[in-house]
Amino acid sequence: MKLTNTKRLERLGERYANGDISRRSFLSLTAAAAAATGLSMPWMGRALAAVSEVRFDGWGGVVQEAIDKYAFQPYTAKSGIKVVQGTFGDEDEIITKIKTSKPGDFQVIHSSGVNYYIKYVNAGFNSEINEANIPNMANVLAAMIDPFRKITPKLSAVPYDYGTTGIAYNTKVITPDEAKEKGANLLTDKKYAGKIGGYADMTTRVWYAALQTKQDPNNIQDMDAVWAKVRETRDLAKKFWSSGAELMDLLSRNEIVVTDAWSGRVAALQQQGQPIGYLDPAGSYAWMEDMLILKGSPMAECEELINFMLDPATSIAVAEGQNYPPSLDPTKVKLTDKIAALPAFDPTGSMKSLTYADPLYWAKNEDAWNKQWDRVSKGA
Repeated sequence: MKLTNTKRLERLGERYANGDISRRSFLSLTAAAAAATGLSMPWMGRALAAVSEVRFDGWGGVVQEAIDKYAFQPYTAKSGIKVVQGTFGDEDEIITKIKTSKPGDFQVIHSSGVNYYIKYVNAGFNSEINEANIPNMANVLAAMIDPFRKITPKLSAVPYDYGTTGIAYNTKVITPDEAKEKGANLLTDKKYAGKIGGYADMTTRVWYAALQTKQDPNNIQDMDAVWAKVRETRDLAKKFWSSGAELMDLLSRNEIVVTDAWSGRVAALQQQGQPIGYLDPAGSYAWMEDMLILKGSPMAECEELINFMLDPATSIAVAEGQNYPPSLDPTKVKLTDKIAALPAFDPTGSMKSLTYADPLYWAKNEDAWNKQWDRVSKGA
């Protein structure tokens, strides 16, 4: 028997209430059914013209592969909305592109926490999320959300994962006892000259130089001493790497035996059976990453995507795939043994064992320090 449009609308309502179809599909289908009967509502044009894709830009490599496999592909299968992906090697690169683009050209960014969040806010790129559309935020660690809310009470981003930049070392060359004893000073140990690596960015270089000169990275008193240590590491290093893939390649091929390193990439090497140890010395650089929605984005679709990504099953699968702990509160959500074994994982959910950069302090000094880092990295 042919369904009447009224009955069709009733059944669509039942399917939506039961969770069988997404809100986006529900609006589009009901708008189409209503239009067929000659009805017109203010929201119908928007529903019929609903976006069919969301733009995402991230770090690429194994991190984005995990997000794509465990979050984006299932989301597209469920909602019908395609996630169009781009990658960047340095977040300043994507910020430059956003500055010269139209609002909406870039939408969701896998961003580097509050240090970068303040850049987007100062540039006027931030949106205002309707948190009611992201109910899974209830499971996100308050200790990760609070720093964002201090910058903008109305959030434009939701924390998604975290990690540390600690010390990775070849256990065939350096023992765990030696690594623990020397800590950050392993990066300036002349014994390993020509076999030392490091991340080629100002923040990491200044942070570790501050630790090596026994200073607080969030309250440096002697920048001359810091730059002297940066130069010392530069002169001893074989290479400063610029991507996670390059880091893993240098370590796995034994081209370097010690480097500051991203915890998740080290975990991936360890899972491959590589003889790589990892140490977070006191005060090592901790960071969080977030899913940032830019101004001009299709907010409802982006919120729906992020809510899907924060679903415990999805978030846990992504975390295990990319080797970084999720932003989920372990006191609210049962996490897996694999996640509990990841470097940087905080089982308490307090994040008190991790040292984050003070975004206001670093934002105040960033321009001057970047200029000096540019000179030092070129040999000055």
